[in-house]
Amino acid sequence: MLFTAFTPPPSLSLRLLHSISLQGFCAPKPNPKLTMGRKPKSRSAKKSAKYPHFKPGSPVEISSNEEGFRGSWFTGTVIGLASPGDPSRLHVEYTSLFVDEEGTAPLREIVDTVMLRPVQPPEKEREFKFDEEVDAFHSDGWWEGVITKEEGEGRFTVYFRRSKEEMEFGKEQLRLHREWANGAWKPPFEEENVKPNQEKVENLPLVEEVKPSESATEHVYRLGTQVEVSSDEKGFEGVWFAATVVEPWGKDKFRIEYQTLKTEDDKTFLREEVDILHIRPSPPEILMVDGFKLFDEVDALYNDGWWVGVIARAQRNSKHIVYFKTTSEEIEFRDSELRLHQDWIDGKWVMASRALEL
Repeated sequence: MLFTAFTPPPSLSLRLLHSISLQGFCAPKPNPKLTMGRKPKSRSAKKSAKYPHFKPGSPVEISSNEEGFRGSWFTGTVIGLASPGDPSRLHVEYTSLFVDEEGTAPLREIVDTVMLRPVQPPEKEREFKFDEEVDAFHSDGWWEGVITKEEGEGRFTVYFRRSKEEMEFGKEQLRLHREWANGAWKPPFEEENVKPNQEKVENLPLVEEVKPSESATEHVYRLGTQVEVSSDEKGFEGVWFAATVVEPWGKDKFRIEYQTLKTEDDKTFLREEVDILHIRPSPPEILMVDGFKLFDEVDALYNDGWWVGVIARAQRNSKHIVYFKTTSEEIEFRDSELRLHQDWIDGKWVMASRALEL
């Protein structure tokens, strides 16, 4: 049976374009001033955001409320916090959804943590039965349904309530439907009297857990290391300031000295304590051969810090209008004040994919 309701479009570019257009890209109006601040206040008492299942690099499953995608879960990876200090919204990259036809640019989105859950452990071999709630793997995602018929030879008909359609699957394409609630799977996985299912479906998402490098902080953030530091303060979301590590300061904390921010009396450079979630090495320089392009994700140098934004429109004389989602504002920058955005994940720099290719 034709399964039209569960077949995502060949390219998700229109979906992403719609998302971007709602943010102000359809008719950008440059604003001569941004509401972004200049100096962060002291954050010596700042507490680390705790989201143990959704750390940068963690494999996850992502759900959606968009029409035609409800009841589905797609695998992806956590890139990091959408805004420093706010663990309720995360930047993720999909494993099998792309913004281009060739499948070379994985789709990235900002999603609420309520739309995320850890990747389910491999399903144990089991005998599925009539009326059992399952997830069926189809079109690169897991879709919630119920078994309505046992076809024999390990095949089952699954009914999808949201689309009111049925489709036949092999048992290797099914897993028992579970909910992630209060940090645990419901129903729980049975560990006794079962054996791992060795059968795999071609093109099933095989996601290995990404573990942070051991002693990463010890090797990267030593005395004198050039770093960048983010802020939790309101109005400073998405900004990174250049700093130097002065000394370790307790477990996973460091005392740093800013390179451009000074104390209130403007006599000395500001020093603060920061934790591991708010510090990263200085990113490597990327040689721009063809220049910046529309929808490139960039960092813009403004008020002594690097602010994450997107190229909204090209201007004359090597200038570009950059849109900042955290403030919903736009401002013009010279090419010399921009750099391609990179994310620091599991001890490596990851290049941000272009938001959209036209």
